[in-house]
Amino acid sequence: MAAASAPIKVDVGTDQLISHAAHFLGKAKKDVVEAAVREYIDKHREEINEGVRAVLSRLDGSSTSSVALLAGLSPEQIDEYGGMPKTS
Repeated sequence: MAAASAPIKVDVGTDQLISHAAHFLGKAKKDVVEAAVREYIDKHREEINEGVRAVLSRLDGSSTSSVALLAGLSPEQIDEYGGMPKTS
């Protein structure tokens, strides 16, 4: 089964770099982009993990913390806007 693909948009200069690299490496542009993204993520894995840990530390299991995180607000701001409904 072939993997599904999703389009990405890059600026013209980046597209030219990808095209040149693909041409001279004898690869498809998608293969160059995939390899570059995987290398980038591997190189920055610790930073990514730190970000994940920081987000998870803001979650306390409550609806308020979940909504605040998704909305980009603090729990205090959620309370100022009327808070979350109380559940029994």
